[in-house]
Amino acid sequence: MPAIQLTPAERKAHRADAHHLDPVVMIGGEGLTPAVTKEADAALKAHGLIKVRVFSDERETRETIFATLCEQLGAAPVQHIGKLLVLWRPVEPKEKTPDEHRQAGPRVVKILKFSKSGNHRAQVKKLTVLGNQRITSGGIVKRAKERLVSKKKVGD
Repeated sequence: MPAIQLTPAERKAHRADAHHLDPVVMIGGEGLTPAVTKEADAALKAHGLIKVRVFSDERETRETIFATLCEQLGAAPVQHIGKLLVLWRPVEPKEKTPDEHRQAGPRVVKILKFSKSGNHRAQVKKLTVLGNQRITSGGIVKRAKERLVSKKKVGD
């Protein structure tokens, strides 16, 4: 996969976002191994913007690791400062699977009960109503009945 090219403005924004991040991938004395590449790929999938710490004292080695990681992972090189490398790759949107059997959750409903004489304040009562319940006009919580479906719509 080729590396992503960023404009200077995009690179600046990603550098600012990465400032407070801690390194999530460490590259030790063995250099860039397949396990390190796999971990960096998993971190990019989860976060999109990561820092990598390289424990090598030679700048040329760090630069080749930086270029290799960007090339293999399809990531954009954001910054190489000292022993820290910053990589960015857009996060793929996660698919939401709607659950057909899911029902409405509980909600809090306020009920006002007025006095019969009209001289007193209305009483405020808070009730928790579950997804399968409803409130009647008298302020009583009842279980909702299943809706009847027309036989014409069912198509038997």
